[in-house]
Amino acid sequence: MKGVVFTEFLEMVDQAFSPEITESIVMDSDLKSGGAYTAVGTYDHGEIVALVGALSAKTRQAVPDLVKAFGQHLFNTFVKAHPDFFVGSSNAYDFLEKVDSYIHVEVRKLYPDADLPSLTCSRPDPSTLVIDYASERGLADLAHGLIDACVNHFGEAVRLERTDLDPPGTAATFRLTRVN
Repeated sequence: MKGVVFTEFLEMVDQAFSPEITESIVMDSDLKSGGAYTAVGTYDHGEIVALVGALSAKTRQAVPDLVKAFGQHLFNTFVKAHPDFFVGSSNAYDFLEKVDSYIHVEVRKLYPDADLPSLTCSRPDPSTLVIDYASERGLADLAHGLIDACVNHFGEAVRLERTDLDPPGTAATFRLTRVN
């Protein structure tokens, strides 16, 4: 998993909780890297799982809620770091439809070894967007947070429904419906 995920997760913990909590969860986790991450490095996916688990134990917040919150944080980071990705998107549906076909392609140019999730989008009608998510890493909660933050970014009134598929966390269908 790319280091930017780790550095941004630790940044979120610093901001949302405290630098002391960040230090504590790094110390409490058995991390092969020792918790020293660079944005361009590649690290074992198990380390993010350990860090989230340690944060959950420390804060008594549910792991899915923490991962969703991280997805929201990560989206806001992407908005600041990559404003060019948002050019040509006037709403959340337009943006989300180009994640797999444009943004993930650009990410793979920078990081050829990146293991990105698959997102397949369809519009059964003008007010609905269906996103099928799949990833071996089991981060459907992260995708959920990213989608939530995207809808908020564009200021749209959208109902988001999620159906988890088997095995849980590795596949999900997100149904977004505009509400008037």
